[in-house]
Amino acid sequence: MAQVPVPHELTGWAVHHPGPIAAGPLVSVRRPVPVPGPDELLLQVEACGVCRTDLHLAEGDLPPHRPETVPGHEIVGRVAAVGESVTRFQVGDRAGGAWLRGTCGNCRYCRAGRENLCPASRYTGWDADGGFAGTTLVPADYAYALPDEQDATSLAPLLCAGIIGYRALRRSALPANGRLGIYGFGASAHLAAQVALAEGATVHVLTRSAAARELALGLGASSAGDAYARPPEPLDSAILFAPVGDLVPVALEALDRSGTLAIAGIHLTDIPVLNYQRHLFEERNLRSVTSNTRQDGRDFLAIAARIGIRVTASPYPLSRATQALTDLAADQINGAAVLVPD
Repeated sequence: MAQVPVPHELTGWAVHHPGPIAAGPLVSVRRPVPVPGPDELLLQVEACGVCRTDLHLAEGDLPPHRPETVPGHEIVGRVAAVGESVTRFQVGDRAGGAWLRGTCGNCRYCRAGRENLCPASRYTGWDADGGFAGTTLVPADYAYALPDEQDATSLAPLLCAGIIGYRALRRSALPANGRLGIYGFGASAHLAAQVALAEGATVHVLTRSAAARELALGLGASSAGDAYARPPEPLDSAILFAPVGDLVPVALEALDRSGTLAIAGIHLTDIPVLNYQRHLFEERNLRSVTSNTRQDGRDFLAIAARIGIRVTASPYPLSRATQALTDLAADQINGAAVLVPD
């Protein structure tokens, strides 16, 4: 059994007083290294992706569920210790922790395979400490086995950006060989686009970032324009990744008859008044996306491995977590930001 050294204390970042990222809502913390419970893994963190949800939590768009929580839920790590009931992992294995951390397993949503809607669901970095630290605990039943050979920096964004982008793609009801519009082109979008392209879709990207438009074209998008521009053809489906409510009527108006818009974010600014004839008539559909199921994660990770998904990532040392969130807030990150140990 491989041994994984465990530090004497946990070092990382916690959300102290939520507020604008310029006001410094993150504070450095030092705590005892947690001991795994019977069903938990202790991970030594190799990399943790920086998700827009982390920014929403730090800035208070999402109200904190507990004080002084360590954010981060795209966690790649080595198993340093296991609880007594854990059988699926052993010390030395590589494992991933993601946003969905726990569900009741008994409600009608869980029983129907829709655990993402469980009223008792819990989330990494919101209900419990996450991966903006050197070590973290992950429930074994909600952890993903990850390949040893792949770089941790490129794996981390798959664990939320990839999974939620995949669910958003499925919620968009994209038909075979359909025309997909993607609004906003960050971490989730650049991964979901590759799945859609691999499945034969025509992809049109709408984003304000010139660098993101260049990335989209490099990945195979048929067009890339400004976020408020009209795509070159009517869309069968669209996904809104940008947390900008003003884009909802823009995207709806770009849909063809019976088209579907899926809104992928956990937070969205207010949606303007919609005009029924322009935005919803002709059976256009508007859908939200709420978290993901573990099956979504397993399905996406299998697809990502099969198609050789390309992750565009910008690494930051853990000590510069605030800078990573600042750059994310300013849309200065092309692809995904990832924290790695100093």
